[in-house]
Amino acid sequence: MGRVIELLSTDGFQLDAYLAIPKGKPKGGVVVVQEIFGVNEHIKEVANDYAAEGYAALAPALFDRVEKGVELGYEADDRSKGSGIAFSQLEISTTLQDLTASVAALKTYGRVGIVGYCYGGLMAYLAACNVAELTCAVGYYGGRIVDHLDQRPKTPLMLHFGERDTHIPMKDVEKIISSKTDIPVFIYDADHGFNCNHRSSFNADAAKLARERTLTFFEQELCAKKN
Repeated sequence: MGRVIELLSTDGFQLDAYLAIPKGKPKGGVVVVQEIFGVNEHIKEVANDYAAEGYAALAPALFDRVEKGVELGYEADDRSKGSGIAFSQLEISTTLQDLTASVAALKTYGRVGIVGYCYGGLMAYLAACNVAELTCAVGYYGGRIVDHLDQRPKTPLMLHFGERDTHIPMKDVEKIISSKTDIPVFIYDADHGFNCNHRSSFNADAAKLARERTLTFFEQELCAKKN
């Protein structure tokens, strides 16, 4: 369904992005932000799923600024490499530039939302705080959001967390809920990565419910007529 295109960031950097276009006229655009494992098969499947729901979906290869073509699995070595790139080698400022360019690239299809997973959940939150043309954002199990609670989302935002997630303690989720009382935060009886059916932590029930809530949210924010 999708294809790899070249995306020009706001500072002139060129990165790859996986683009999936629905049949018929798109209802809007959705930027899909990767986990620490790059734009791998799972992220491409997520983009294809949003395209099947009627959205133009774009997954930028955010790791291209460090290394081109990173597509990792879920073993310990892959986790270590991906985490190092995401949290030690990349700069948040340039990643936000790449996400700003991703939103701009989808504007031709209408309003644009963003959804991110793991590392991408953090970046979806930060995009909601910093990317001007974004309409709405959804973050799945975004680690380190708690470190950025001084930033205020400027667009509607929804967050999903797993109660059994050892990477994101519930005390951190409670801090997020207390700090951002106007943001819907959903907690599932699930572990980190519960949306990914390539991982042992996949939880079909949690993934289904979170997907339904996310699609309803996007329908309301991206497709409903605004005054």
